[in-house]
Amino acid sequence: MTAKAKIKVIKKSEIKNIEPVQDVEKKTKQQAAREVVSTVSNWVNEFKDRRREETKQAFENLFSNKPQTNSV
Repeated sequence: MTAKAKIKVIKKSEIKNIEPVQDVEKKTKQQAAREVVSTVSNWVNEFKDRRREETKQAFENLFSNKPQTNSV
C-alpha cells in the first residue's frame, strides 16, 4: 500500500467551470459486429500463415540435401 494517497478537492465553484466531455461516435451494432468479425478473421489468417510457414521450414529441414552423420 502507498503511504499517502493523493486526494484532490474540487470545490462547487470549480465544477461549473469544467467543460463537458465530448461524446465519442457511437457505432451501430452492425458496425461493431463487422469490426469484431474482421479482427477475428485477421487473427485466424495470421495464425494459418504462421503455421504454414512453420510447416514449410520443418519439411525443408527434414528433407534437406545435406548428408547427416550418425553420432552413435
